[in-house]
Amino acid sequence: MAKNEGQIVIKKYANRRLYNTGTSTYVTLDDLAEMVKKGEEFTVQDAKSGEDITHSVLTQIIFEQESKTGNTLLPISFLRQLIGYYGDQMQMVVPSFLEHSMRSFTEQQTQMREQINRAFGETPLGKNLQLPMQMVEEQVRRNTEMFQQAMQMFSPFMKPPVKEGRKAEAKDIDELKEQLRAMQSKLDSL
Repeated sequence: MAKNEGQIVIKKYANRRLYNTGTSTYVTLDDLAEMVKKGEEFTVQDAKSGEDITHSVLTQIIFEQESKTGNTLLPISFLRQLIGYYGDQMQMVVPSFLEHSMRSFTEQQTQMREQINRAFGETPLGKNLQLPMQMVEEQVRRNTEMFQQAMQMFSPFMKPPVKEGRKAEAKDIDELKEQLRAMQSKLDSL
């Protein structure tokens, strides 16, 4: 297996084909997405130049996941804010902040799963569906507030979010609530 510092090397050829040097097979973006979900580390290199193009390939995977499933993970208000930071003095701070936020969210997700398991293990499933919904809503609210506070700390002259931004955030939260209600209905029918 050809690995680069413990990571699998994926080579991208001019014909856009991806070759996994670890398994000696051609792979697709969906295969790479599955590798990410399994926690497998890899880098993607341009086969001709050897340049590391992992970032652009991962971005492409996100784009394809967002467009094919219909269940978008990135709300429009978040995408607008993110685009706004390109070329801004805050651009250098945002990546480390987002990385820290995702790490915290992952840790909290584990705690939420444990709480859900405890709650559902003790009582019938249908009676406790409000608990996970409230926990998810609270987590979304805290993460949004934390992001806004951090950005204002680093940029004290930044305008507070306009009411339209709050409306968009409220709409995103309402969409999450609706998705959770749909899940609740499906679970009730089971």
